[in-house]
Amino acid sequence: MPSNSNALESDSSLIKTITEKHRHQPGALLPVLHEIQASFGFIPKDAVKQIAEGLNLSRAEVHGVISFYHDFRYTAGPQARVCMGEACQSMGSAALLDRAKALLGDGVEPVYCIGNCACAPNIEVDHVYHGRVSPEVLDALLKKREAAA
Repeated sequence: MPSNSNALESDSSLIKTITEKHRHQPGALLPVLHEIQASFGFIPKDAVKQIAEGLNLSRAEVHGVISFYHDFRYTAGPQARVCMGEACQSMGSAALLDRAKALLGDGVEPVYCIGNCACAPNIEVDHVYHGRVSPEVLDALLKKREAAA
């Protein structure tokens, strides 16, 4: 139990440090959320109150921003996202999605436009975007990811 308590204290301390670092910037909420998400892989639900207090915002304002942007999440996110926009679908992203799901299971989610249509099909693996992805490129990216883990 003490280690769990220490972990919560260190999480709270890190959130406070991040909030203090950005609090005097105009529009500080987005940089705070990005840094917290980069640190934890998600936004801890308990952080909403602390962020709101640190930035003099309501909890509803903080939650509203987190829930509006699809890149912010309250739980650990997928390891890969496959674009299912029209350009990507026309270049075979449905097959890439099936292949990625077969390899990663629930660690894959479809998204409906990564915004790199000229280089379709597109995927994101561990927050890095890749264009013109073939099944062979997907396999190589996932093998490289697995080797790094």
